Amino acid sequence: MVSWDAVVVGAGPNGLSAAVELAGAGRAVLVLEAAPQPGGALATEELTLPGFRHDTFSSVYPAAAASPVFARMPLERHGLRWVHPQACLAHVVENGRAVALYRDLDSTVESLELMRGGDGERWREFATPFVRHFDALRETMLSGFPPLAGPARLTRALGPRATLGFARLLAMSARALGERLFEDDDSRAWLYGSAMHSDAPLTAPGSAIAAAYLMLLGHGVGWPSPEGGAGRLSDALVSYLGELGGEVRTGAEVTRIVVERGRVVGVEINKGERVGSPIVIADVMPGALVRLAGDALRGRYAGALTRFRPGPATLKLDWALSGPIPWIARRACEAGTVHVGGSAQEMLASTAFAEGLPERPFMLLGQQSLADPSRAPVGKQTAWAYTHGPQSLDWAREQERHVERMEAQVERFAPGFRKLILARHVLGPADLQARNANLIGGDVGGGSFALDQLIFRPTRSLSPYRTPVRGLYLGSAATFPGGAVHGVPGHAAARLALAQARVRRPLDALRGFGASS
Repeated sequence: MVSWDAVVVGAGPNGLSAAVELAGAGRAVLVLEAAPQPGGALATEELTLPGFRHDTFSSVYPAAAASPVFARMPLERHGLRWVHPQACLAHVVENGRAVALYRDLDSTVESLELMRGGDGERWREFATPFVRHFDALRETMLSGFPPLAGPARLTRALGPRATLGFARLLAMSARALGERLFEDDDSRAWLYGSAMHSDAPLTAPGSAIAAAYLMLLGHGVGWPSPEGGAGRLSDALVSYLGELGGEVRTGAEVTRIVVERGRVVGVEINKGERVGSPIVIADVMPGALVRLAGDALRGRYAGALTRFRPGPATLKLDWALSGPIPWIARRACEAGTVHVGGSAQEMLASTAFAEGLPERPFMLLGQQSLADPSRAPVGKQTAWAYTHGPQSLDWAREQERHVERMEAQVERFAPGFRKLILARHVLGPADLQARNANLIGGDVGGGSFALDQLIFRPTRSLSPYRTPVRGLYLGSAATFPGGAVHGVPGHAAARLALAQARVRRPLDALRGFGASS
């Protein structure tokens, strides 16, 4: 049996970040990935036609650009180049209008002022302190649990009163925040669109922080994508890990985590081969960890993991287009991401999942080839869109009809869109999970972000990365701070593993001395 200092299960961004941290500390690290390629939800493929490069899963990375974990890595030296569109996002509404988010605060204010005088200036008043002290905000939102240094730094920068106001967003709904900040319905719709990157309803506590945070990330670092596709970020992480001496093995499905006398001793691959290790970090969903560890995880901890709820299901379309999408609204033509949802009232109605799928779904739409021509043949474009729906839906029956609804919604704001479609690729919830086992039922967020799972993920613990099994850690998006591509959970799990290993070594030596004396 081959042994390593540490084994990481899963080569997604969290698994690779964990491996980099361990390898940087001098540990011999092996990353095991069931899929034929590393990257997890970082993948780029020719899904439609030759020469059209589509991001299979995630595509736009404000959290990655802000990530303090990635900032410590020389990823540019390993081929990563961020590409920024002219506008981070545009929210299209009726009458050929759109409200845009730009990295530049003044340009964003101007866009909002065109909707209703005063709305832009109110956004400036709200956003300016966080833009000015963005590093403190970043440290607060993108750190391991519990986040202590970031909030302390934010309090010093903003003062207790302003920091408390920011903390209140955790209990506020996006609807309440929109009505507090803006008088115009379309300005509110612009805010709601960012809230709907999460799964918390617009009227639910916790949705306000999701909206505000994504918008502030846009001002702080933009909403960029890797040149050439999402897979370039994965390539850079794998390349840097290799430079540090770490190894990634694909086509290696971990079928069991081996535990003896309460301590992890390795893993089993493909139902047979054993790999030994005193440290195992799992970049998997909580239910998968319970299945892999078997009877080693039981009681309240295992019960909490099995109760962890996924977010909504996702239906994703990718298009090869003969030209750029003919948006009526000019600002949408320069945005990397377009929120297609219409008025604030339409968006509030479109989140009523219990009533079934809406006739006019809200969609996130990406058009990365506008700023990155390497993704399509000369003169052509790629685009993608996804929308959410209930996990309980009979997607096999509804999917084809909902694809029609999605394309009709784009056509509504960009007449002539359908005539540009050269080819279409559809990924339903089951397809997404089949390609990536962490996307449970098509959940692309790493678990629901309803308020009860927003902070304490996946259990109510001050150390969510540690499990009751010594040497076994959970470092996936199911742990704080959650989904999006930033590597923080994996990095935090690896740091904890290293810290506990440093403590155990002298303790084990003392036990050995006592036994021999």
